[in-house]
Amino acid sequence: MSVKFAALRVTDPAVFGRVAVLMGGTSAEREVSLDSGRGVLDALRSRGVDAFAVDGIPALIERIRVGGVDRVFNILHGNKGGGEDGVLQGVLEALGVPYTGSDVLGSALAMDKIRTKQVWIGSGLPTPRFKRIAKGDDVHAAAREIGLPVIIKPSCEGSSVGVSRVLADADIDEAVALAARYPGEMLMEQMIVGDELTVAVLIDGEGYTALPSIRIVPKGEWYDYHAKYIAEDTQYLCPGLDGAAEDEIRRLAMQAFVAAGCKGWGRVDFMRDRDGRFYLIEVNTAPGMTSHSLVPKAARQVGIEYDELCWRVLEATVVAGGGAA
Repeated sequence: MSVKFAALRVTDPAVFGRVAVLMGGTSAEREVSLDSGRGVLDALRSRGVDAFAVDGIPALIERIRVGGVDRVFNILHGNKGGGEDGVLQGVLEALGVPYTGSDVLGSALAMDKIRTKQVWIGSGLPTPRFKRIAKGDDVHAAAREIGLPVIIKPSCEGSSVGVSRVLADADIDEAVALAARYPGEMLMEQMIVGDELTVAVLIDGEGYTALPSIRIVPKGEWYDYHAKYIAEDTQYLCPGLDGAAEDEIRRLAMQAFVAAGCKGWGRVDFMRDRDGRFYLIEVNTAPGMTSHSLVPKAARQVGIEYDELCWRVLEATVVAGGGAA
């Protein structure tokens, strides 16, 4: 697949100034964020960027207060102490500090899987049938309405945190109990049986480009937390599709990214059923950047190595004049 990106518009690392690589935090995805952050920090430093690590939002605010932060590479994951829910973005907007990734609107919307689905449906984009599960709702009736099997998960978590596959009515209560450990509403979603795919979207000059898809083939039955971050036997096929199917999934990824108000970079996750139909699952506005992560794998497929990928994400904070691209 031939994908040609625009030339870098920033070539001198001094242009970035002092860059805080924001990682860790207090969300359920803290450990993944720390792993991602270490990778980003090393990559930026290898290209001469004056980058340093900051753990969590309170520490970042203090560093900004005393001076010495010119822009932020946000690699916090999750909400409630993570940096993907719009809270961090609002703080940085108020303080006038440029940052990577989506702005307040895109971050807050994409973090909430229920509201993202509502926007996609309103835009005519395909997503699995779902029900919002509030406290006291009859979850068994909801499952009957959607039809088993279903996925039950927190609406505002990522990295497969709190997610369960429910094949039988007897398993619903346990799945609900797991998802209820996390703040916010729960989401019950039709389980699509088929291929799991993902498409990264990356700023490219004045616009965006969808990178080649990745088809994920875990050793076990599904792509859970262990398969994402621990297992060494998960297969990642890139591009995951070919011909018209590859063109379609990349087109849908761009439409979903724009509809959700996302900016800078991100990753759109899909399921493809056995009849070849695509279903949008979620958007990640601060995707993982660990050794197992998907965006670096897709970027490498088009000749963008990890360090250049980090540079391109950071570059958007300069050429856009602040915030996200």
